[in-house]
Amino acid sequence: MDPRVKFLMTMVIFALSIMFFDLIPLLAVFILQIPLILYAKIWREWLKTLKGGAFLAVIIFTTNLLSFYFFRGMHLSGENVEFSLSLTLRFLSLITSFSLFFLTTSPDKLSLALEKAKIPYEFNFAFITAIRFVPVLADEAQTIMDAQRSRGLELDKGGFLSRIRKYIPILLPLIVNSIRRSLELAEAMESRAFGATKNRTNLYELKMAPSDYFALVITLGALAFALYVRLFLPPLPKLMSGLLFL
Repeated sequence: MDPRVKFLMTMVIFALSIMFFDLIPLLAVFILQIPLILYAKIWREWLKTLKGGAFLAVIIFTTNLLSFYFFRGMHLSGENVEFSLSLTLRFLSLITSFSLFFLTTSPDKLSLALEKAKIPYEFNFAFITAIRFVPVLADEAQTIMDAQRSRGLELDKGGFLSRIRKYIPILLPLIVNSIRRSLELAEAMESRAFGATKNRTNLYELKMAPSDYFALVITLGALAFALYVRLFLPPLPKLMSGLLFL
């Protein structure tokens, strides 16, 4: 799929997740993304992403529950629990939408899409370079951690502050190597006359296929339908209305 269409689809999903506060539409937005995840064959990477965001999801749910409990008369109703679940599900939907885009779009195609959107190439290059170096820095951090463990550094023992101090021998060489790599990249760009001409050419050009136009129509139709539901239809019923937990 054309990266411009995928980016529009991601923005529409983002808008739908922000537009609704009820559990039912947010659950529908989340479930509708699962077939796309399965079709793109990135469900394993998606599950790893959800696993990484599970801690923040628990914090969002717990914080909202505690806020409702202490600031609304020391009682917890079903509507409060449902609203907390809605905010948590919104967070998971946003993670899924951006994972669907970035896990299926190569940096080269993303760069072409940004160029077509008339983004200045200097900002485009900086953004794409940062994306390219994320997995490189992750691998290098893992290598440094393995090297420090072989020297007797125990990262999994001790209190919270003690563990933070133990990560200093990992962060320092990682920062030094990152600065060294950035200087090498700057020298390589200067040797290739980066920015000498404004009329750049690309080996590949983005072209919209019929399937891209079909996906574009479906995406805009979903956005129009969601706006109609949000503005003109009555509010959806609460699933846990009338329940009292505490």
